[in-house]
Amino acid sequence: MTDKSLHWKTAVSKIGPNEVRLRGYRIDELMGRTTFGQAVYLALKGELPTENAGRIIDAILVSSIDHGATPPSALAAMTVASTGSPLNAAVASGILAISKYHGGAIEDCMGALLQVQDKIKARQLEIGVAAEELVGEYKQIRRRISGFGHRLHTKDPRTERLFTLADELNIGTHYLEIAQAIESELEKQSGKKLPINVDGAIAAVLCELEFSPKLANAFFMIARLPGLVAHVYEEQNRHRPMRAIHPKDHEYDGPEDRRMQDNG
Repeated sequence: MTDKSLHWKTAVSKIGPNEVRLRGYRIDELMGRTTFGQAVYLALKGELPTENAGRIIDAILVSSIDHGATPPSALAAMTVASTGSPLNAAVASGILAISKYHGGAIEDCMGALLQVQDKIKARQLEIGVAAEELVGEYKQIRRRISGFGHRLHTKDPRTERLFTLADELNIGTHYLEIAQAIESELEKQSGKKLPINVDGAIAAVLCELEFSPKLANAFFMIARLPGLVAHVYEEQNRHRPMRAIHPKDHEYDGPEDRRMQDNG
């Protein structure tokens, strides 16, 4: 006899004999007909995206698939792999390293973009005026606006590509314009050029798609997972156990630079 006090509900998936459904759709029918990005959108939003929204989600996931062997998540994963831990444990350690200061910039940037939007909506301000206010407020309390500037890139190539795709796919321009206004104001008020980085670009696109900032870190984790697996696998199969892993003293010896070939 079932204890009714323990009864609970889920709207995510339904499993039955010879049937697996995600948000009502049979997974075997989704297979081969939807991309991974579209399926991620479905799982998180509850509905299938438009074709263009699905394409921009795919682009987001590719944009953050890896950023070298030096980020904390990669170093954590490789260090744990070096101890002899299995793939799942090593990759999990990398995922656990994704937090406020590594990967968390997307969520914080979404918050800033939405604050500007709140100012625009509440007082009918122009984007530039609202952005100027926000940058001034952050400057006054000495708080950094995430999503702008990069330790390596002076012009993040992934940002330009995401913004170009968002325009081509008609995803929306409002939050992209807010991000650009903040970028301009940061330079005016700080005297430093802090270009929108990939986290800021992702934040703007996710705002256009009306995702909750609470899901921002999820996109970074989902995107970075294959890269972490690759680093762990290489660590397990190429290097000696318990080695000292220097974060900068390494060199790349993979394939030479190459480019995608246009279809047709």
